[in-house]
Amino acid sequence: MLAGLCTNVVFGFIRAAILFAAIASAGGHLAGYSRGSMSAYVWLSQGLLGAVELSIQPTDVAERIRTGDIAVDFTRPVDVQGSYLAADLGRAAYTLIPRGLPSVAVGALTVGLVMPSSVLPYVLGLVSVVLGVSVSFFCRYAVNILGFWLVETRGVRTFYIVCATFFAGLFVPVHMFPAWLRVIADATPFPSILQSPIDVLSGRVIGDDAVRVVVIQAGWVVATCLVGRVLTAAGRRKLEVQGG
Repeated sequence: MLAGLCTNVVFGFIRAAILFAAIASAGGHLAGYSRGSMSAYVWLSQGLLGAVELSIQPTDVAERIRTGDIAVDFTRPVDVQGSYLAADLGRAAYTLIPRGLPSVAVGALTVGLVMPSSVLPYVLGLVSVVLGVSVSFFCRYAVNILGFWLVETRGVRTFYIVCATFFAGLFVPVHMFPAWLRVIADATPFPSILQSPIDVLSGRVIGDDAVRVVVIQAGWVVATCLVGRVLTAAGRRKLEVQGG
């Protein structure tokens, strides 16, 4: 966690410097962002990075599929997908205390950031963060569950990382994309993982617009969850474990 915090802070300063320069060259505003709101985007994204987990390393479920131990999970009186979701939500909540909140605090104390003054954006933002973590988990779960059919999933995981980090708005806000690229991004679940929670927490979207963003996130939660459940059911029918 300490290493993650240090990395978050260092890259936060680097990203802030680059994006501040872009705003200055654009005359003080760029794609609706000022220096303060861009700072909020940078430091909130750095703070949420550990929780939403855009990278995709081999998880317990991927390893258990490889070894065949997933057969034991299927015999337990708990839902496989649900049990891994519960564990991932716990992991995400834990990262916010030693890694996420201090990252945002460093940004606020050093370069400053513009945040809402009312309570509602933070309450709705918390819901948005939970939904973003859930979408991220269901996407990563679906990629890992492909191990039922693929001997090696590293290629698929690498492709996922490239798409997820870019379309989630990690490098630059999705709002800065060209119109045609924004359409492609909005057709994927990735903006709901990171860009949407940032928009709600930072107050970029308020009122009905904020509610609409959260509803879209909830829709992606349902869609990605169903994909994972279909793949799990299909993989369970395909599973063969040597010895019975």
